[in-house]
Amino acid sequence: MKDKLTCYIIEDEHLAQEILEEYIRKVSFLELKGTFMSPLEAAGSLAADKPDLLFLDINMPDLDGLSFIPMLSPKPLIILTTAYDQYALKAYDLEVKDYLLKPFTFERFYRGVLRLCQEKSPPPALEKAAGKAAAKPEPEHIFLKVGHRIQKIATRDILFVEGMKDYLRIHTRQEKIMTLLSFAKLEEILPAQEFVRVHRSFLVALDKIDHIEKNRIQIADQLIPISDTYAEAFYNKLTGF
Repeated sequence: MKDKLTCYIIEDEHLAQEILEEYIRKVSFLELKGTFMSPLEAAGSLAADKPDLLFLDINMPDLDGLSFIPMLSPKPLIILTTAYDQYALKAYDLEVKDYLLKPFTFERFYRGVLRLCQEKSPPPALEKAAGKAAAKPEPEHIFLKVGHRIQKIATRDILFVEGMKDYLRIHTRQEKIMTLLSFAKLEEILPAQEFVRVHRSFLVALDKIDHIEKNRIQIADQLIPISDTYAEAFYNKLTGF
């Protein structure tokens, strides 16, 4: 891989442009090659330069960012920058790498670009750490206090978890299990890559999702809402961001 990720900005707000340019200057492995006000203005340069990474706004005159993405060939890595969260599912369909909701901090920006850099060329220390993590298997079962007994529950059987005031109701295909536990404690013991919080009252198993429509998740015969608080983290995990 090259030492730096070359990048373009397509953004029609001058202040947003300036913030992105400032953030990019702070990151040693990013190199800004061009800033443009619209996809039409950038199209020729994109085809010629073939940057590694594109920071792309969604709502722009003439041609919006989401409509522009399918026209790109070759397609660079894309990070969407927008003030609107309702496009997250469409972004997932278009295989964008990150979804930055304005106004975003430098810390949030850096987490996103660092993840991309590591995906393309993980440093040796990270590769070693990843190897250690892979060597430690995720738990196949958890043990929870249910009434007066300790019950063993296979994590593969869990569909979703519902908050019920002080209790959690764990839904499996076979039964519903009530336990006196907080979401925070349950998240500590469940496999982090397999389960995600989507609402103050719901946590879901990613591999049990049937479909998602209008910020609602279908699992078996249950519709589960995705709240604004958890939407960004959920869609990021769903897409492997």
